[in-house]
Amino acid sequence: MTRLRIGLVLLALLALAALAAPLAQHWMGLDPFQPDLFTRYEPPSATHPLGADELGRDILLRLLYGARVSLAVGLAAALAASALGTALGMWAAWRGGWVDAVLMRLADGLLALPALPLLVLLAAVDPAKLGLPRGEAWTDMLRITVILVVFGWAGVARLARAATLSVLATDYVRAARALGVTELWLLRRHVLPGIAAPVAVATSLAVAGAILAESVLSFLGLGIQPPAPSWGNMLANAQEAVFAAPMAAVWPGLAILLAVAACGLVADGIARRSGD
Repeated sequence: MTRLRIGLVLLALLALAALAAPLAQHWMGLDPFQPDLFTRYEPPSATHPLGADELGRDILLRLLYGARVSLAVGLAAALAASALGTALGMWAAWRGGWVDAVLMRLADGLLALPALPLLVLLAAVDPAKLGLPRGEAWTDMLRITVILVVFGWAGVARLARAATLSVLATDYVRAARALGVTELWLLRRHVLPGIAAPVAVATSLAVAGAILAESVLSFLGLGIQPPAPSWGNMLANAQEAVFAAPMAAVWPGLAILLAVAACGLVADGIARRSGD
């Protein structure tokens, strides 16, 4: 339980920091998107509490705005993939037969594919060819989220299917079926509560995976494009001066570490709580 609380507190602090980005910008009187070459790699000071980056922009403000991007993509992709995977997994277990066979073979095929090379390949597609405006942060976020959902639902679907089959084999579900309850009532009152814990654990881990995937794509220049900040492109921009100004790379890396560790603590806490 303690691990769950620590993870939730860390995630809440990161979310509050992201929401407070405009207030921090107003209070500090700095523009995190406007370069100032006279303050390149400036060390921490009263004006720049965490220093300045390669273009003289405040690192603290860019971390806060980057948290908005990374957390939004991670949460949106994980929740959407978990919802889709849970629905398909429950449907496959409930219907069985060819529905189960088709959905699970599709999930197996996606799980067998090398995820990172395919993510890189799909992320490299020009948004303009898909009818989306180029150079907009929300376009990049939407594109990455959709890609992560396409590849992220399969694992949750297999987990949800296995958990659903286990619940459907219980005596109280058999008794409810014998009493003639509707499918919707049975799924809502018995199956969903029975698979909630493993799906919640998978969703927590999926958030961490989505944050890491977005950071990797942005680090490679295929995710969120500058001047919009994300933790991944902040790391990429800091690598040229990693020895001259190492803290410019340490802060976004630490932010990624905290977010992923928090998700892991939440997942571990849920698993321990459900096992008690």
